[in-house]
Amino acid sequence: MKNTYFDLIDQSYYFPQEGFDLQDGYLTFHGVSLKYLIEKYGTPFKLMYLPRIGEQIKKARNLFRRAIKKHQYKGKYYYAYCTKCCHFSHVVKTAVREGIQLETSSSFDIDLIYKLLDEGEINKNIIIIHNGYKTEDYLQKIAQLNVDGFYNSMLILDSKSELERVKTYAKDLKKPLKIGIRMAIDEEPQTAYYTSRLGIRANEILDFYKTEIKENENISLKMLHFFIDSGIKDNMYYWGEFQKAMKLFVDLKQICPEMKAIDLGGGFPVRNNLGFEYDYEYIINELVGNIASACREADIEEPDIFTEFGKYTVGESGAIIFSVLEQKAQNDAEMWYMVDNSLMNTIPDAWSINEKFILLPINKWNNEYTRVNIGGISCDHSDYYNSEDMNQQLVLPKYTPEEKEPLYVGFFHTGAYQDSISGYGGIKHCLIPSPKMIIIDRDKTTGNYVDKVYRNEQTVNEMLDILGY
Repeated sequence: MKNTYFDLIDQSYYFPQEGFDLQDGYLTFHGVSLKYLIEKYGTPFKLMYLPRIGEQIKKARNLFRRAIKKHQYKGKYYYAYCTKCCHFSHVVKTAVREGIQLETSSSFDIDLIYKLLDEGEINKNIIIIHNGYKTEDYLQKIAQLNVDGFYNSMLILDSKSELERVKTYAKDLKKPLKIGIRMAIDEEPQTAYYTSRLGIRANEILDFYKTEIKENENISLKMLHFFIDSGIKDNMYYWGEFQKAMKLFVDLKQICPEMKAIDLGGGFPVRNNLGFEYDYEYIINELVGNIASACREADIEEPDIFTEFGKYTVGESGAIIFSVLEQKAQNDAEMWYMVDNSLMNTIPDAWSINEKFILLPINKWNNEYTRVNIGGISCDHSDYYNSEDMNQQLVLPKYTPEEKEPLYVGFFHTGAYQDSISGYGGIKHCLIPSPKMIIIDRDKTTGNYVDKVYRNEQTVNEMLDILGY
């Protein structure tokens, strides 16, 4: 029986598959030679493959357009990117060049909006959805956007108490402040609490609108915001909460004709294993079809549909490449592969919420395979990664210390949240530096790949300066 690593993957999955292939025995990522990058930059390094961002946006937008045409839907579709997912300028600029809208989460996000405006990346017609708790600073900046002509800025009320502070700013604006209401959803059964802390309880929203919003000429309700933290999934929980939101939308629309939009917050998943299956086309058809049916049955106008895709937009563009420094057999059954950085620092979602990522070797695909655990170089017990679809263990090529070339491994589809959560460029656990970051793009003239260093690995002096030494 064949027992090389390539044979195992070939027998278990469709391979090659989108984004992954072999070239002369080495793994490529979206056609980019990882061997070339390793030889040029050394390890560890993070990479961002920017063309994937545009591909994801186009894919979702085209599927929604098809569904709208199929159901003869009267409303429009708007794709918004959640900046909190990855704030880097090269990511956000790549996204807005596709003509998308933006979603903000906090005060400093507004400063980012002004930077994009100053650099000519956006104009004042862009739709900006403001989520999150409205601190005084955040609220002041949202009001300033409206003063400066961002009339498509839309503040989403996260609680009833926010409204009084919103009214204070809205009365001084030239045009009514556009607002939305976020509906608090019931969480999944395994969650530690029953109802989300975010949003306003569904059974309070109609009376809240009638008594506090309807007669106020300074504010205008334009959107119902519905968010599922676990994302858009084809299961009983998601569709149950979706139907609650649609019922509330219909009831609210009947007393608030100016409300024109529903926001399906909560994103699409990204591939986290080679056997990943998700029928994006089916889900989008179901979403559009169900909204159309509910509105036609109630004889109300079909709303514009907004989605806020963060992880889906940028997740599959990212990867982290390591060298295996050492293999350690700690007992008869467990083999550890120690890599040249900390996993807690570089992929914190794996440590904090047991998020899975695609893990593949870059080389040695013709070696035999073995089950392993991956360990980082920090002194923390939790600095490891050992869960994957194959019997909940990792499988990678065997190698011997005598082999001249080390084993290189990569975690893929890490482009969302990891740098935000780990605090890119800040203090890291055990003072292990952030790896260098490489940006990959395509030359618009030649179509060739272009790679450049966004930032080199953190230096000792940079860390000591932050620490006050």
